[in-house]
Amino acid sequence: MKRLLFLVTVIAIMAFVLVACSQATPTPQVIEKTVVVTKVVEKTVEVPVEKTVVVEKTVVVEVTPEPVEKKVIEFWTTDNEEKRVDVYEAVAKRYMEAHPDVEIRIVPIEEGGISQRIATARAANRLPDIVRMGVERVSAFAADGILDEDAASAVIESIGKDDFRTGPLDMVVDPATGKYAAVPYDGWIQAIWYRKDMFDQAGLAAPTSWAILDQACDKLPGTGNLLYALTLPTDPGQNYPHQVFEQFAISNNVWPFDDNGNVTMNTPEMVETLRFYTSLQRCAPPGPQYWRGAREAYELDQAGMLFYSTYIMDDLVEGSGKEGGGKIQLAVPDLAKKTGFAPKLEGPSGASATYGQLVTLGIMEGADPVAQDVVKFFLTGENYKDILALAPFGKVPVLKSAVGEWKDLSPFFKEYDPETLDQIANGYDTMQRWLFKPGYDATQRAVIGDIEGRLLIPQAIANIALDGSMTPEVAAEWLQQQVEQLYADRQNQ
Repeated sequence: MKRLLFLVTVIAIMAFVLVACSQATPTPQVIEKTVVVTKVVEKTVEVPVEKTVVVEKTVVVEVTPEPVEKKVIEFWTTDNEEKRVDVYEAVAKRYMEAHPDVEIRIVPIEEGGISQRIATARAANRLPDIVRMGVERVSAFAADGILDEDAASAVIESIGKDDFRTGPLDMVVDPATGKYAAVPYDGWIQAIWYRKDMFDQAGLAAPTSWAILDQACDKLPGTGNLLYALTLPTDPGQNYPHQVFEQFAISNNVWPFDDNGNVTMNTPEMVETLRFYTSLQRCAPPGPQYWRGAREAYELDQAGMLFYSTYIMDDLVEGSGKEGGGKIQLAVPDLAKKTGFAPKLEGPSGASATYGQLVTLGIMEGADPVAQDVVKFFLTGENYKDILALAPFGKVPVLKSAVGEWKDLSPFFKEYDPETLDQIANGYDTMQRWLFKPGYDATQRAVIGDIEGRLLIPQAIANIALDGSMTPEVAAEWLQQQVEQLYADRQNQ
C-alpha cells in the first residue's frame, strides 16, 4: 500500500514539472494531416444455397408405332393334307419370328390343278412367289418364262451344289439355258406293292412283268378275302393314272418323241400299252379310281396289288387318314410285313422301267428376292428335317447331308426289309421318266410337261376303260393329234 502511494506521489510531481516546462517553451505550430487508413475487415456472410434434389420418375408415354409394310411371300404347296400344312406353317412361323418384316402365306393346292391355277394367276398378274411342284411342271413353266432360273441357281449355290445329289440336279437343268430352273426338294419311288402271302397262296411270282400281272389279274380275286387283283388308276381328273401308265409305256419302249423329233404317240407299242393297261380293269373296282381309293382297297383287304409311291409305307403300318377324318382300320394284321415291293416292271419286249418323282420348289418370275432366302430356310437343318418327317418314305432327301438323319425319322423303317430301304434310298439313281430321256430339248420337255399337266393320258385311259368311247387305236390317234398340236404351239412361241 505504501508502495502504491509512493508511485502516485511521483506521478503527480512529474505532471507538475511538465506543465511548468510547457509554459516556458514556445507554442509549436500544429499541422493537421488526415491519414486514411484502409483496414480490411473479414466478415463471414452466409449466402443461402439452392439445393437440387433429383427424383427418378417413370413416365409411360404411349407412342403409336409407324406401320411396317411387310413383304408377303405366297408359298403354294401340293403337300395339302391338314397335318402337313400345319408343319409348313410352323416352319414359316420360325422364319417370320426371325424376320418380322416378312409374312409367309402357305397356300395348299391340288397336284392335278397346278397348271390351271398357274394359268389363272398369270392372267391376273398374281403369280405366287414359291410353288412346290413335281419336276414335270418345271420344263413347261421354264419354257413359258415364268420361273426365275437365276434365283433358283442362286439358292442351289448358296446351299452348296456339292451337297445335292447329282440325279436331282440333272433333272432340273433347263437345256435351253444351262441354268437350274427350280430347286430340288424331295422325292419318291413308285412300285407295285403286293400281298406276298396271297401271291404265295395263288402260286404267283412277284409282279415284276406284264406277264405276271396278267396272271395275277385272273388268279387273285377270290384268294383269301380279296375281291379284286388290283385297283387300276383311271380317274380322268387326276395325275395318278399318268404316273402309273408312264412306267408301263417306258417298259414297252413307248416315248413321246423319236430321235428325229417326231411325235410318236400312235405307234403300235403305244396301242399295245393302252390295250394291256386298260385290260386290267377286268379285275379292278369299277368307276374312276385314284390314289385314295386304291390305298383304302389294299388296306381293307379288298385288293391284292397297289400302284403307289413309297408314301404308302407308314400307312401299311398304322392305317391311312380318311378324307373326312380319322384313320382306316387295317383289315390285315402285320400288313407291312406281308407286303412286297416291286419297283421295276418288265414289258413284253424285255425292256424294263422304274418310275419315280422329284419334287421341286420353283421360284416364280417376279417373286420378291426374299423368296430365295425362304426356300433356303425350308432346306436347312431342323426345318428340312421337319418337312421330311411328315412322310419319310415318300420324302427321300435330295441333300447328302440329310440322309443320315432321314433314316432315323420313322420307326416304320423297321417294318420293312433292309433291301427295300436300300432301293428307296438309292431311288434317284434308277428313276426313269419321259421327261429325262437324253436328247430331248427344252421344247420337247415342255411338251411332255404339257401332256401331264393337261391330263391327256388319264382322259384317254378313262375313255377306253370306263365309258368305252374310244378303242386303244382311237385313243392313240387322239393322243397323237393332241401332242402334235402342243408341239406346234410350243415351236411357234
